[in-house]
Amino acid sequence: MSWELLLGLCALLLLVVQLLRFLRADGDLTLMWAEWQGRRPEWELTDMVVWVTGASSGIGEELAYQLSKLGVSLVLSARRVDELERVKRKCLENGNLKGKDILVLPLDLTNTSSHEVATKAVLQEFGKGFFNGLRSELGAYPGITISNICPGPVQSNIVKNALTEEVMKSVGNDGDQSYKMATSRCVRLMLISMANDLKEVWISDHPFLLLAYLGQYMPTLTWWLSSKLGKRRIENFRSGMDADFSYFKPLKKKHD
Repeated sequence: MSWELLLGLCALLLLVVQLLRFLRADGDLTLMWAEWQGRRPEWELTDMVVWVTGASSGIGEELAYQLSKLGVSLVLSARRVDELERVKRKCLENGNLKGKDILVLPLDLTNTSSHEVATKAVLQEFGKGFFNGLRSELGAYPGITISNICPGPVQSNIVKNALTEEVMKSVGNDGDQSYKMATSRCVRLMLISMANDLKEVWISDHPFLLLAYLGQYMPTLTWWLSSKLGKRRIENFRSGMDADFSYFKPLKKKHD
């Protein structure tokens, strides 16, 4: 066998392996590699203070629970104080923290005038902090790593809390969310991205992950698909259904 043929077969085998990895993936391939061979959150995310905004429900709530099990000190922020206290109690019950390790800090992110006061309160309490939700404008500061997390559909109350065409009236019915990624799986992948200092990650099951890749390499086709799907999503919302359930079905076994 000539070396040219051997090289060609190796390249073909690599392509097949990558394709199989992609079909089974629920995140971009760099993130999947980090999950397999990268640094573990249990090793890297210790002795930290993490400020979780939106900690009263959904991804933020689950993030607080998983971080508490790692022994990470927490600042929990959202508008609903009672829900933050509920999350704190559960973190103390199931995590590895004491009461002094969790600061409940009610915050409305739309009220920008309150940000400075809140930040000073965190620094006064802990002296340091890792903030979820930071943007690229902080990239000029040395020592700060910006991780842009791009999740697809995740099981949460976001649909239930969404507004209808009537202002201040919510949908009120989150419908069947079984086709969406489990919140616990999404947060686990977020922690892996944090532990490995990944700058941007896509977290999603197929076909949403496929659409994310198409958006990078075939943007015109993606815009056309988005416009078609967008009309259907609006119709679903108006009918009181989850936006995507009626035309997207799970393509693979869900993670716990």
